[in-house]
Amino acid sequence: MKLKPKQRKNSNTPNGSGISHHIIKEGIQFMAEISAAQVKELREKTGVGMMDCKKALAECQGNVDHAVDYLRKKGLAKAAQRESRIAAEGIVASYIHGDGRIGVLLEVNCETDFVSRGQDFREFVQNVALQIASMNPRYIKREDVPEEIIRYEKEVAKELARNEGKPEKVLDGIAEGRVKKYLKEICLLEQDYFRDPQYTMEHLLGELVAKLGEKISIRRFTRYQVGEGIEKKSQDFAAEVMQEINKKSS
Repeated sequence: MKLKPKQRKNSNTPNGSGISHHIIKEGIQFMAEISAAQVKELREKTGVGMMDCKKALAECQGNVDHAVDYLRKKGLAKAAQRESRIAAEGIVASYIHGDGRIGVLLEVNCETDFVSRGQDFREFVQNVALQIASMNPRYIKREDVPEEIIRYEKEVAKELARNEGKPEKVLDGIAEGRVKKYLKEICLLEQDYFRDPQYTMEHLLGELVAKLGEKISIRRFTRYQVGEGIEKKSQDFAAEVMQEINKKSS
């Protein structure tokens, strides 16, 4: 499945309540200060995810109406509107790593049996199964993570920062950043796509929805690993999965 170009992340993020994005357009550099209120307004109007809303606002210099048009042209706004539709068709797929030490069972849904038989849909499902095998997510999306786990991780991150000698006034901010990174690691849709880390799995899903014109949802998955939960010598099976995938791709 061909992916649309994605703007690379900007590492320059100044302090303050806004989110700064530097954009080069026709040789002229400008900076748009994007506020949380603008992101919220755009999300309410389009139903599109937070990161895509930030990108759209940055591209449109903070103009919400122009950002709505931008997302519509990208097909993302339409994809978000399809979330209210019912996806009861689909397939259950499996992936077994090499010698049978890692296995994945996965259900992905769509709206019609016609789409479920298509190559694009099946290729996407297989790539999701490989993503789960190699990156070992625990949840599909951030909303699936229990609040008690998030609170616990915040407390751990805060205490760790305190032990590192960080000032008390910045502990909350440091903890928020570390929890955000933790959630990106354990939530499937927030993970970087293993074949091309400049894309997230959520972006990959959005591209497929826009292309096929149907609601697509990753409903559930289970990842099995031989000896998981049994104390033994540590082995990096995820790295082995990636090595095998890379061999097959080359």
